[in-house]
Parts: sequence; structure tokens; C-alpha cells
Amino acid sequence: MPMPQKVNLADKLALFSERFQPRVVGEVNDSHVKIVKLQGEFVWHHHEREDEMFLVLRGRLRMRFRDGEAVLEPGELIVVPRGVEHCPSAEEETHVMLVEPRTTVNTGSAGGERTYEAKPI
Repeated sequence: MPMPQKVNLADKLALFSERFQPRVVGEVNDSHVKIVKLQGEFVWHHHEREDEMFLVLRGRLRMRFRDGEAVLEPGELIVVPRGVEHCPSAEEETHVMLVEPRTTVNTGSAGGERTYEAKPI
């Protein structure tokens, strides 16, 4: 069994500049731990079978819902339950850690050109 390795999130985030394209930095049971850079508005979508956890590392995340919104600052997280339509957005570059099942597709029900298969970094 290999010895567990620490992950420096700032170092990993420095390796890419693309926005809304999550990178896998670890695995916990059947879930991926991902990091992503956000700026601008993503697409409205939901996930049929997966819950998602968003933890803001830097910047400010606005998570829009059809009946309201939540604004998250660094050190704050939100869990979006399966089936809940949402749209993440950020005015400035925002760094987020995600924890979600391996099967989660970033665009969920929306699909389209912004769909990105998370790759290990």
C-alpha cells in the first residue's frame, strides 16, 4: 500500500488557467476531490443522481438557484443536493474545491460545449 501524499492546492491551481474545467486532485471512496477556477457565469443545470459540495478557497462564489441564491466567501461551503437546479457564477477569478461522485459531469443535465471531463493533475 503506497504512503498517502499531501496535496498543495495552491501549487495545483497554479498549473492551469482554464475556467470551469475541474481537475482531480484526490479520491475519497467513490468520490473525486476536484479543484476548479471560475469566472463569469456557468450554465443552469442539475444532477440527477449526485450531490455536489463546493468549498471556496479564494474569491467569491455566487450560487444561483431558481428560488434564490447564496454568496460564498473563502472558507465557506455549500452542498447542492441532487436534482436542485443551480448556476455557479463569479465576478472575479474564484478558486473552488469540489467533492462529488466520480460519475458527476460538470454540466449535469445541460450538456453542451462547456462539458469537460475532469482530468487528474
